[in-house]
Amino acid sequence: MKQQTYKKRFVIGVGAIGVITGIAAGFFLAHRTMGDMIIRTGVVLAAPERTGEMDKAGASVPAGQAGELGGMKQMEMKDGAMQGMPGMSGAPSGAVVVPAVARQLIGVRSASAAYATFTQEIRAVGTVGYDERGLTQVTVKTSGWVREVFVDSIGRPVRKGDPLFTLYSPDLLATQDEHLLAVKTQAQLAVSPLGDVKANAASLVASTRERLRLWDVTDAQVATLERRGKAEPVLTVYAPSSGIVLKREALPGKYVEPGTTLYEVADLSTVWISADIYESEVAAVTLNQPASVTFAAYPGETFRGTVSYIYSTLNAEARTVRVRVDMPNPGFRLKPGMFGTVTLVTDAARTLVVPKEAVLDTGLRQLVFLDRGEGAYAPYPVKLGRRNQDFVEVMEGIKEGDRIVTSANFLLDAESKLTSASSMQAMMGRIGMGDWQMRGAHEGKMEGMEGMGEMKGMPMGDMKGMEGMKGMEGMKGMENMSGMGMGSKKEGAETRQVNGLTLALATAPEHPKAGNVLLKLTLNDQVGKPVTNAQVVFVYTMPMPGMTDSKVAARHMKAGLYEGTVLFGMGGTWVVTVNVTVPGRPPVAEKYQFSVGGGGM
Repeated sequence: MKQQTYKKRFVIGVGAIGVITGIAAGFFLAHRTMGDMIIRTGVVLAAPERTGEMDKAGASVPAGQAGELGGMKQMEMKDGAMQGMPGMSGAPSGAVVVPAVARQLIGVRSASAAYATFTQEIRAVGTVGYDERGLTQVTVKTSGWVREVFVDSIGRPVRKGDPLFTLYSPDLLATQDEHLLAVKTQAQLAVSPLGDVKANAASLVASTRERLRLWDVTDAQVATLERRGKAEPVLTVYAPSSGIVLKREALPGKYVEPGTTLYEVADLSTVWISADIYESEVAAVTLNQPASVTFAAYPGETFRGTVSYIYSTLNAEARTVRVRVDMPNPGFRLKPGMFGTVTLVTDAARTLVVPKEAVLDTGLRQLVFLDRGEGAYAPYPVKLGRRNQDFVEVMEGIKEGDRIVTSANFLLDAESKLTSASSMQAMMGRIGMGDWQMRGAHEGKMEGMEGMGEMKGMPMGDMKGMEGMKGMEGMKGMENMSGMGMGSKKEGAETRQVNGLTLALATAPEHPKAGNVLLKLTLNDQVGKPVTNAQVVFVYTMPMPGMTDSKVAARHMKAGLYEGTVLFGMGGTWVVTVNVTVPGRPPVAEKYQFSVGGGGM
């Protein structure tokens, strides 16, 4: 009987050992498989301290010295870099390795960032116009009738002093007679012994002469009138300046009144060229800046001018600012209304530049791919400045001598997104492993290991060689495996403190489903006062290859509450980036993650 009982206990013991061994093997297999998955995504993990691992001297590390699971450092994902890991603190996410054959097929080429003399060219379409400072109107200051017209067509060039028309005016004729009478009286009283009388006669002559001059009678015409001694019934009106006739209203027999415009004359020796430049180019344009203009009418010829004025208003529809260029016009070759290409060149400056083909603009930031050598490429954010036809000025991000990719950037970017660690993490979120922490061990706490069911009450002492398994009781608290987490983003509906602002994001409904979801952001300052003057934009996406970002501008409702409706097209994990801009504060961009129901991955 004792022998049968002993055999039964022996069989149960062997079974228990098998179960325990299977669980331990499964745990380490899952650990290793997870590490392999992460390595395949392009992120290299620091080697954990495992039982049986070789030390620096080449000897095997005993299991007791290796410890249980406390030796595994928690891997933190921050800004795409594996923080706290040897050699990985500055490694950007999205690094990709391209074999030599593939590089040749897609045509990957690299160049070094270098300092160069940088000049920016601004090109715009210009329109030739009149120099408004040279516009002249010909009017009369007394009523009368036009008798004879000498300049009888628009567009005719005239010179200063050329006769335009003759005018008969009864008032002008009467003033001529008064002037002649005053001159005759002055001559008669020249021998008078009375000084007052001679002074009055001279004053009368001066008064009538001044009246004629104010009516645009020239000094030469007044002298001719005095020499002739007889009033002229018609008066000839002369051109006050040289130019081209833009308007002509003088017709024979036409009655005119004071202030009537009969001619408009424009001086075309200098013309204005008006060009509209984009809002982003205004800072590069200054007064007295040289400008060159080419015209289709004169191929191969360049006209030179200077920027004389930058208009103070913006065209709200085209988002352009008008710039005026003064241009000499010898021979009147430039005609008002002609179109030309205006080129403005900024002052040369030595700065760090890269070919413009090397820059990828995602809309939110600009990236270049750094050539790490041996087919390894990594995206890197840069801050850009001015641009010209071939190069882009780099303000921050890279340094002189860095090798950057100048062709096939889009293909590298697509490959980078497919292999980046962040994309792999997002896909793991789709299958429920975004915050993988050995949930089976953590949530269940391996309660079955505590008593092993029917093995409860079985004295371990009777199982020789099983005493070492008592240490397995520590496996019921697998909480230490939290270090295996993939650093997934926290779910939404939490409060965060960023740059002196308090952000609280929630959804309506509280547990969102696929479709339209209302995002509600409560924004307060450091003292708890609602912020009501912020600009809030929700950028949301399902972070997986091929998914693009969508954005919605939030509206301020009341007391620092901003709301915006987003469209979650399918179930799964969605990432919402809250972009907050408050005047006088640095911009804030916080990411939130939501689990959306509705039949996603």
